[in-house]
Amino acid sequence: MRKSLIALIAIVVAMAPVMPASAGHEIVIGLQCDRTGATQIVGTVLCPGFHDYIALVNSKGGVEGHKIKALEIDHEYKVPPGVEAYERHKKEGAVTMAIYGTPHIYALAAKLTEDRIPGTSPGFGSAAAADGIKYPYIFPIAATYWSQGAAAVDFVKKQLGGNLKGKKIAYLFFDNPAGREPIEVIEDIAAKEGFQLKTFAVPPPGVEMGAQVLDIAQRFRADFVIAHLFGGAPGVSIKEFKRVGYPLRKVVSFVWGAAEANIEAGGGFAAAEGYYAMQFAGVGKDYPVLNEIREMYKKQGKPEPKEMASTVFYNRGVLIAALHVEAIRNAVKDKKDGKITGEDAKKGFEKISNFTLGGLVPPLKVTPQDHEGGGLVQIWQVKGGKFEKVTDWYAAYQDVVAKHIKDHGAKK
Repeated sequence: MRKSLIALIAIVVAMAPVMPASAGHEIVIGLQCDRTGATQIVGTVLCPGFHDYIALVNSKGGVEGHKIKALEIDHEYKVPPGVEAYERHKKEGAVTMAIYGTPHIYALAAKLTEDRIPGTSPGFGSAAAADGIKYPYIFPIAATYWSQGAAAVDFVKKQLGGNLKGKKIAYLFFDNPAGREPIEVIEDIAAKEGFQLKTFAVPPPGVEMGAQVLDIAQRFRADFVIAHLFGGAPGVSIKEFKRVGYPLRKVVSFVWGAAEANIEAGGGFAAAEGYYAMQFAGVGKDYPVLNEIREMYKKQGKPEPKEMASTVFYNRGVLIAALHVEAIRNAVKDKKDGKITGEDAKKGFEKISNFTLGGLVPPLKVTPQDHEGGGLVQIWQVKGGKFEKVTDWYAAYQDVVAKHIKDHGAKK
């Protein structure tokens, strides 16, 4: 009887499907959002894009059979709730952190290093963190504010005929750590190129800047304006420049004043005709990964998400999620059970190479030394009721940016 029982157990075991040891193991990403608060114009679109990409990955079986769980916390673009969100995500076992906000990156830099968890800050944060040796757990993975400042000056130079000597350039910025970040690089380039730079600070929350714009247009008489505003402020700037008669074709915005929502807040595409905007991800709906997301919703009998219409911020959400997934994928290749650590994910980020996401981003290469990935941007212009691409991917004054990265110690 005992022999029969053993034989029966052997048959049952042989017939049972072989399940991987790690089946059901979820890999957690901590996602900080700003669906409410001063910059909610971003989070209400960017975060749904992030979740949709994760859903797409999971609909295909996850990463090497492991599902991804993106835990979102809304911190309202306030630092204390951001730090609290980080701690909650850490407790939930997050192996990567999608941080949101330059003040937040500064507040969390030491914690990320201490806990050995990689945090991303695409298109914002500490520009010095491009140096992966000094800042091993921060990944800008897109053009930092230093690279954006350099690219903006290069664009202005081309618009003004290739020579900036004696020209007047205004820098209109949101007066917080993010807004102040690029000033030192732009000042260096001003000395190199011989143009007069004047800075104009806009106090938070950035809803009033009539005096600054009037000063730029009528007293300083700027040949060109580089604007670095976010939240509701870019829309206010468009309205104010229109009000004083300053041509918007002489304004180029950093990446956070570059979305459809910013244009709509400024009076719409017709009102903002001529306005230049910098991007670190492609604009529009015609990318393979977006087609896949639409197809996923179609199979579920649902229409495409309304957020997809705001392509600038939505596409960035998709891109940021994809970079986290790519880092996790690289890490899981070395640990098949999926039980990766923050340290494994960090190394996964540093193995990202020739990553384009079907043309949504320039070919991105991250290394242990370079956590920025090249600092490439495109310029798009409001033209004929839509965004029109003006430049290909490019980076500028890389020698100046590299000097600042090298010279910059840990910024407290």
